[in-house]
Amino acid sequence: MSSFKNKRIKYFTRPLFNMIKSKGLLPTISETEKTALTAGDVWIEGELFGGKPDFKKIFKYPYPKLTDEEKTFLDTKVEKVCSMAIDWEIFQNRDLPQDVWTYLKEEKFFGMIIPKEFGGLGFSAYAHSCVIEKLVSHSQVLAITVMVPNSLGPAELLLHYGKQEQKDYYLPRLADGREVPCFALTEPDVGSDAASIKSYGELFKDDDGALKIKLQFEKRYITLGSIASVIGLAFSLRDPQNLLGKGEELGITCALVDSKKDGVDQSKRHDPLNVPFVNAPLLGVDVIIGIDDIIGAEEGIGQGWSMLMESLAVGRGISLPSTSSGGSKLATLVASVYSSVRYQFGLSISKFEGISEVVGRLAASTYMLDAAKTFTLGAIDAGAKPAVANAIMKYQSTEMFRKNVLDAMDIQGGAAISRGPKNLLAHAYFGVPIGITVEGANIMTRSLIQFGQGIIRCHPYIYPQVEALQNGDVESFDTLFFSHTKHVLRNAMLCFFLGITRGYLHQNVDSSKTRRYEQKLSWASAKFAFLSDLALVLMGPALKRRESISGRFGDILSHMYMMSATLKRYKHDGYLKEDEAILRVVMENGFCKIDEAFIGIYANISKAPLSWLFKLKILLVKLNPMGTSIKDKDLQYIAHLMSTNKDIRGRICSNVYESTRVKELLNASEAIINVQEAFAKEKKLGKDSLSEDEKVLIKIAREMQDIVVSVDSFSKEEYFR
Repeated sequence: MSSFKNKRIKYFTRPLFNMIKSKGLLPTISETEKTALTAGDVWIEGELFGGKPDFKKIFKYPYPKLTDEEKTFLDTKVEKVCSMAIDWEIFQNRDLPQDVWTYLKEEKFFGMIIPKEFGGLGFSAYAHSCVIEKLVSHSQVLAITVMVPNSLGPAELLLHYGKQEQKDYYLPRLADGREVPCFALTEPDVGSDAASIKSYGELFKDDDGALKIKLQFEKRYITLGSIASVIGLAFSLRDPQNLLGKGEELGITCALVDSKKDGVDQSKRHDPLNVPFVNAPLLGVDVIIGIDDIIGAEEGIGQGWSMLMESLAVGRGISLPSTSSGGSKLATLVASVYSSVRYQFGLSISKFEGISEVVGRLAASTYMLDAAKTFTLGAIDAGAKPAVANAIMKYQSTEMFRKNVLDAMDIQGGAAISRGPKNLLAHAYFGVPIGITVEGANIMTRSLIQFGQGIIRCHPYIYPQVEALQNGDVESFDTLFFSHTKHVLRNAMLCFFLGITRGYLHQNVDSSKTRRYEQKLSWASAKFAFLSDLALVLMGPALKRRESISGRFGDILSHMYMMSATLKRYKHDGYLKEDEAILRVVMENGFCKIDEAFIGIYANISKAPLSWLFKLKILLVKLNPMGTSIKDKDLQYIAHLMSTNKDIRGRICSNVYESTRVKELLNASEAIINVQEAFAKEKKLGKDSLSEDEKVLIKIAREMQDIVVSVDSFSKEEYFR
């Protein structure tokens, strides 16, 4: 170590180190938090947090593809099971048909993530997502039933943490449906916060001297809970007699519990917004299991928190974005086609500006959601575990789905609220809030996870500095502190120069068609990175408790992520001319939301002596905004394409199952488009000017139109039955 560094540490760094430690100016991290923070990887979130994103690197990340086997499964098995399941009847009967349950098990739908060596399908994350996406476009109940065994649960935990004998026994049985799994995590007063689990197990020796565990648990919201034959259970393990010699409190542990064991109560069901997928509370009183029932056996004792955080970090990026994408594609398809078929005042409502605004917005939102979902899945299939990106996907996808369903229902009006076999949106509407509650409600995801965990996990220096503080390592802290200082000064300079040049100073790596967006994203990233550090300096650990400010930072990060993924898709698809308007809408809307979030931060972050500075910052954002208003003509152009061009509509709304009702919509739209000239001729010259063929085409089109705009009605006997 140089003499200069020795003196710097002695006269500057050590006093600073002691002051920060004594006053708690950097957040402390408990072991529980450390496990959560270190679960998963840092992916492009690190680029965005760093302030100088490398778009060349970002755009080189792989885009996933289906294998021939996966595509065949999607085109045959998934199509088949959709044809067997009629969503209206599922709701009326409160369950999937028995032949559907049998088919799902026989064709290994519950074993998509299980490798072939254990009898599963061994599908990629992308294939898994595509299956869920198509299923949910037809029936949420069907999709959720398939989704849950392939997300956080016994199979995934066994694959990563199980002993070989556990894998050999359970995985083949889970793959072919002999065992139906569930995972019991959520509890009353605890939610999904596994660190606060109240369910517990106590070690004891039975009459033969064998070590056993006596479980007491109360769980709720457990999907497949009332029919599961094997329960994945998270509980706190205690050893009051210190039989293992490791102390009395052994930590969160995950085990597999045979549902037929004495003391297990599966007798009740929840009713989640009338959506009849299996969801239930689970109770256990004096349930006896062995050490070998713990996932990982004795080695798995106390490892449950780590297992859960690692698995949740990946799962957020697959299941919920897939259901949101499939639902959004269905909503966009229905809105686009219905608006082209529905006539008002003698004109297709797709030509009304108010309608075209909504259809254009729907298409752009669905395009972005699909782009981000696919980009994230590519990373997962390449071996990454992008924890913060997956949290962003969970939040953004479910919120976008919520908005998209409401927009589509707005267009259909009364037809969207009249339940029956003809209504494609009502059941999706019922199910939207359910996804938002999974793995922590969106309020928590936005205000605590995206930025709260992200700034510590993804920032290049904060987590190592906190570790150095906690370890008393002054020398490492010195190196990190001055590297961090250079980082802040660099971002301050970038923020200033990119701001005064409106991002033009950034040297783009992509084509002229997207370079302006790349420049502005670089500007946003530099501003975000600098302001993150400034907020930490001003508020210190209190930033963790300022959830509204944290939420706004999370908004900026998530918009940058979604927009980067959209640029990646546009580039991957070959800069399609017809997608330019969609790209403009996505990007300008995102930049406007980023401007809004920055203004909210400046308005609330200020300390009294610096309030004038932040007021000036608000003025500067308004005078020098990143975003511009979305152009009406872009939304109208998108809506025109979506209502008249079946190829473009099919690409934006890909992988939607074409049920009988969807086919009625598509056929009616095609018929209406084909008689536009005849309609115009009839309107201008009268019915007598039409040829017989034209009259027949118009008659057919209007009959199909009537089918599409009709709504279900029931006799009193049917209704009350």
